[in-house]
Amino acid sequence: MQRVTIFGREGCGFCVRAKELCERKELNFKYIDIHKEGISKADLEQTVGKPVETVPQIFIGQDHIGGYTEFEQYLDAQQ
Repeated sequence: MQRVTIFGREGCGFCVRAKELCERKELNFKYIDIHKEGISKADLEQTVGKPVETVPQIFIGQDHIGGYTEFEQYLDAQQ
């Protein structure tokens, strides 16, 4: 599987769960804290290509998967 990129922020439970899921499944992933990196909501929306209300926003390679729930469902469908 291509590298997973998680855009999240501190204090976000679903962001933590997404990172833990990657670790459990031994996936190659990169976590990007949008606040520490100075990424605005508008920047994130431009990256995703549609309005964004929540984090995490998760990509596999260049493909936007969605949030935690969609990511979990995607991984379940791969097995």
